[in-house]
Amino acid sequence: MPNRLARSASPYLLQHAENPVDWYEWSDEAFAEAKERDVPVMLSVGYAACHWCHVMAHESFEDAATAEIMNRSFVNIKVDREERPDIDRIYMDATQAMTGSGGWPMTVFLTPQGGPFFAGTYFPKDSHHGRPSFTTILEAIADAWRQRRGDVEAQAQQLTQAIAANLPASETLATSSELEAAYRSVEHSFDSEFGGFGGAPKFPQAPTLEFLLRIANEPWATDAKRILETTLVAMAAGGIHDQLGGGFSRYSVDKTWLVPHFEKMLYDNALLAHTYLRAWQVTGNAHLLEVATGTLDYMLRDLGLGNGGLASSEDADSEGHEGTFYTWGRNEFLEAAGPGGPLAAERFGVTDSGNFEGKSILSLAVPTETIADRHGLSAQDVDEAVANASTALFEWRLSRPRPDRDDKAVAAWNGMALRALAEAALVLDDETYLEAAQQLATFLTTEMRRADGRLLRSRRQGVGSIPGFCDDYAATVLGLIAMHQADGHPSWLTTAVELADDMVDLFAGTSGGFHAVGHDADDLITRPLDLMDNPVPSGNSLAAEALLVVAHLTGRHELLEIVNGAIKAGGSLIESHPSAVGYLAAVAHSLDADPRELAIVGDPGDAVTKSLVAVAAAAFEPGVFMARASGSEAPVAIFDGRLPTTEPLAYLCRMFACEAPTADAEKLRASLGRNIPR
Repeated sequence: MPNRLARSASPYLLQHAENPVDWYEWSDEAFAEAKERDVPVMLSVGYAACHWCHVMAHESFEDAATAEIMNRSFVNIKVDREERPDIDRIYMDATQAMTGSGGWPMTVFLTPQGGPFFAGTYFPKDSHHGRPSFTTILEAIADAWRQRRGDVEAQAQQLTQAIAANLPASETLATSSELEAAYRSVEHSFDSEFGGFGGAPKFPQAPTLEFLLRIANEPWATDAKRILETTLVAMAAGGIHDQLGGGFSRYSVDKTWLVPHFEKMLYDNALLAHTYLRAWQVTGNAHLLEVATGTLDYMLRDLGLGNGGLASSEDADSEGHEGTFYTWGRNEFLEAAGPGGPLAAERFGVTDSGNFEGKSILSLAVPTETIADRHGLSAQDVDEAVANASTALFEWRLSRPRPDRDDKAVAAWNGMALRALAEAALVLDDETYLEAAQQLATFLTTEMRRADGRLLRSRRQGVGSIPGFCDDYAATVLGLIAMHQADGHPSWLTTAVELADDMVDLFAGTSGGFHAVGHDADDLITRPLDLMDNPVPSGNSLAAEALLVVAHLTGRHELLEIVNGAIKAGGSLIESHPSAVGYLAAVAHSLDADPRELAIVGDPGDAVTKSLVAVAAAAFEPGVFMARASGSEAPVAIFDGRLPTTEPLAYLCRMFACEAPTADAEKLRASLGRNIPR
């Protein structure tokens, strides 16, 4: 019989609805049951696309004997970390404090009051390689609860106090010397041979890449541009990048980016699409633009929900195995690829023995020029053959059973995607991306908000009830501002400012920084600040950036004090662990980088207006805050006294002290200090 999870809207929880485990969702009912029965809580946290979550489910949660122990000795709670990042964050902190590492599935044992006292990640069904079996763990925990209750409760109290403690805030903002020290730390961890940072497993670390983007022209960051470009090129060449369909898997298990865990997450792809687009502007490497547009196209094609929103992820597994959808046997590859198959096999590293369980993950294994020399061909001939083969391989792959898709929309990740799409529409003057961004912005401002205006965390098939978290608000604000910059519509900016004000009211801490959870949320054992930028920017970092932009466009410079508080809240981490707060370091740099406001007035369809907007879009310059207006209504204070106007004009300002307006795109380019051709 289905368990309680059958009533859930979460695809991850629904994956467990047929388990013999008597699962609860996170609820007061579950903890009341634990108190009534006087048993601990077994909390299991994961997400729908997680490969090892599936493994533990098949081995243990689908096993009747294991389920019997779980049901007899525990109240069992299953949580989708994507729906409840607050719960995930609190108990991941506890897991890392106890074990020194973390990951998913996450398994945490709690008192009936919610205090954690034992934790781990994946536990195998049978003991091996020194790892105890899950049933051994269950029996030991149940015995400790019965026989050593005092020790267990003392451990829970100690851990709760530890994870509730916030880091002391810095007394001052991050200085240039501290940002330079953060850069030196990143530089020291850079893998000069394969790109990226550290060894295996290797993650894209989008927040760190954002930091490198923003400091690329600083005289003290002489190698930042090379580190950024080397990493992005290496990632794009690896198996972590889908060479046929675009988009990136979550991480690589090796240091060369070849073998990924094959799940594709919306947040990774949204962040990386932005990074590759902006890195193209910073480096001039045209290949990075190709990767950016391929990633955006993947998102729209394979994650689109049909209502403007985007799904959360695609699974690592299909047909019961990891990576089946993406890997190739050589014979099938050659049959599918057509006449260009042999050349494409060389380019993509397809061999008889393969590189992953007897099959081949496609990567850009051999340079085009090397293949051309081998066969006496031109590089253009090889590129054309590989391109034709890639089209045929992609079409062939469409006939395979696809990985499952988690079709819930998460506000924060859709906000990140909106920003990437709107930026691409603006920078590339692309109508397809503009239309997709407008549809996504409409989805976020209608489907993802309650009647009272409160943003929701997630929505699936018309159902959503979990209030949004700080990152949902901040990412949506930044996405809507980018949308306004792309099409000039004032309503996007008006809504962004409203949500930014709500964000401050709901999440700002009394002594600086932003909490993940709003003050209107259910009580948890703690309400920590949300500081860590890994693997996505934290709510604190995104909120700081959102308020930085809003402050400059509205003239409400008191908001900068809140930005300062957010940066100070994570300031000690910028000094000691910069890779953990790369995005916060990026925002700190923008705060100190001669910020300017750019107000462009004029009809969006007017040729002069377009030329002025094109100059603004021609370079990645986070310290230039652009807004647009037409007609007679000023969406923000920077347009006060400048509307209505009979001709398009651009006003470049510093803290609202503006230069003489101009309708000449070249004069605007010179004022911005750019010599970039458009």
